[in-house]
Amino acid sequence: MLGALAGHGLTTQSSPGFEKLLMRLPLIILFNWATVFIFDLANQRLPESVQEDLANKPWRPIPTGKVTREQTRRGMLIAIPLVLALNTAMGVWRETSLIFVLTWLYNDLKGGDEIIRDLIISVAFGLYNHASLKLAVDADTEITQQGYIWITLISGVILTTMQVQDLKDQAGDKGRDRRTIPLVFGDSFSRWSIAWLVLLWSPICVLFWGLNLWAYAVPMSIGFYLVFQVLGKRDVKADAKAWRLWCLWMMVLYVLPVIYCSQTVIS
Repeated sequence: MLGALAGHGLTTQSSPGFEKLLMRLPLIILFNWATVFIFDLANQRLPESVQEDLANKPWRPIPTGKVTREQTRRGMLIAIPLVLALNTAMGVWRETSLIFVLTWLYNDLKGGDEIIRDLIISVAFGLYNHASLKLAVDADTEITQQGYIWITLISGVILTTMQVQDLKDQAGDKGRDRRTIPLVFGDSFSRWSIAWLVLLWSPICVLFWGLNLWAYAVPMSIGFYLVFQVLGKRDVKADAKAWRLWCLWMMVLYVLPVIYCSQTVIS
């Protein structure tokens, strides 16, 4: 939605207007929900995933006994064709097909247990962002070169900082021998790399759009708070808060193209 509101910052279309965009919001939500639903089914049905969830997320349906692994597998036989057909009707079948391949790599081929897991996730985020932006604008609108660079840049941010989600899950990840950055390179290395990269990416993303100095304030402020949370308090509760702060920080980065568009119109 923010990408569409940014208009010529990311696409060949000027801002579609908030009312028009709200009418497309259900399609954007439906695409993301349905496609993530397939990933969740694939991710949570594996035996090692169930064991991990017993340690990290015991409230999920399979650990609580509300759904069995076999029921989940059979559900996927119906859900995958339905979601693919739905997303084809919405015009984002290419992105969906590639996301399904990444889902297979991440779960069934155990890519999520390897050090490349964040790479798979970052590529998937790029596809989600690309498809969502297509759904938010007119059918004849194209994403500009600057738009593609921005989507790639955001994927780079995710690739290098999303390890923050692994800090809170180290107990379960260690139990299934998952090779996350905190477990492979050490907890301290992971925390310090997150800190430096968050503080590096914040000004880089603002600089990409050539914004005024005041635009650095919010991403840098949240970035410093996130760094304090990651380095200063090292327990599961604090790490869960750090993960939520990371999500907020990412949302602020998504606002930057809108500020660019507004700044361009004013000037």
